[in-house]
Amino acid sequence: MTQILAEVRPNSKQEKIEKITDGVYKIHVRAAAKDGEANRAVILALAKHFKVAKSLISIKAGKTAKTKVIIIDD
Repeated sequence: MTQILAEVRPNSKQEKIEKITDGVYKIHVRAAAKDGEANRAVILALAKHFKVAKSLISIKAGKTAKTKVIIIDD
């Protein structure tokens, strides 16, 4: 199990993941921060980045905040 801290930037022009330090990422997603769209986009982006299934990724804290604690099960 891996825990990361993510700063999410919704409504971005590009989708990208920047590694700031070990366990800290800045995630840019195109989706709006509305009705959980950005959260779903973050999970999808992380699943592609870490090459794991979406079902193995969950948001532990910060579902309505830009800073989130995310758990990735191995």
